[in-house]
Amino acid sequence: MSNQNQPQGTLDVVTIGEAMAMFVARETGDLAAAETFTKRIAGAELNVAIGLARLGLKVGWVSRVGDDAFGRFVHQQLEKEGIDHQRVTTDKRYPTGFQLKSKVEDGSDPMVEYFRKGSAASHLSVEDFDRDYFGAARHLHLSGVAAALSASSLALLNHTAQEMRAMGKTLSFDPNLRPVLWPSEQEMVKQLNQLASYADWVLPGEKEGLILTGYRQPEAIADFYLDKGVKAVIIKTGGDGAWYKTATGDKGQVAAIRVEKVVDTVGAGDGFAVGVISALLEGKPLPQAIRRGNKIGSLAIQAIGDSEGLPTRAELGDY
Repeated sequence: MSNQNQPQGTLDVVTIGEAMAMFVARETGDLAAAETFTKRIAGAELNVAIGLARLGLKVGWVSRVGDDAFGRFVHQQLEKEGIDHQRVTTDKRYPTGFQLKSKVEDGSDPMVEYFRKGSAASHLSVEDFDRDYFGAARHLHLSGVAAALSASSLALLNHTAQEMRAMGKTLSFDPNLRPVLWPSEQEMVKQLNQLASYADWVLPGEKEGLILTGYRQPEAIADFYLDKGVKAVIIKTGGDGAWYKTATGDKGQVAAIRVEKVVDTVGAGDGFAVGVISALLEGKPLPQAIRRGNKIGSLAIQAIGDSEGLPTRAELGDY
């Protein structure tokens, strides 16, 4: 592969996922009654990429979009956020997905309707793995959303995780459960636990941990993954913050950051991942990384939109 296809300088992080155009209602209430919408961008892995890029990390994002206005919009947003998108393929056969999202102001979960079946990103496959491109990054972040898109997308994630491990890179994994996208819960659990076993850092929520491991207690959830060779498990425990345990036996709780008003809960977990991953890549100790995760998660839930609340390095301040 020629050098012109190489990312400018080495990448800090590379991730794989689906981006969708997102239309957020401007009025609260039933989506069917909403008349005006604001166009934004959405996608779990993309939220993480945006958050890391805003903190000054060099980030590459791998995907497919359709040859359509939404696909061009995705490229424009990636360019605006300073994310390397040369491995985002325009697929002339399939469309870019989109979603509708209700407006909420009371901290409840918004209603989201997806139009993503058969999207360009669902046709991601092992063919999208470019060894030189991924090899230029020091860290790979994966989530259970891209894993759920299709069998071929799941194969790409497994292949990429194995290759990056073999190259000595670090990996993080956020289960990000999307049960409706899987043929069965049993298949979801099996495949996501397989992906998690490749990771250095696994970041499940407490409820996700129960579904994936059968255990309720954070320590039992952590031990399940530590036994598979994971180096650290960081469990989001809602209003309590996060609980962690490492392969060397360090463990503890890191308190949540209180906010006066929760505006939009979507993207909180992605913001948490941004904080943890960025701090660990900077060599910060785990409790400090989790504090940053809690901080960015708290900022995310105070803004409407999936990535609008993610801070720049200056906005983050001392965390």
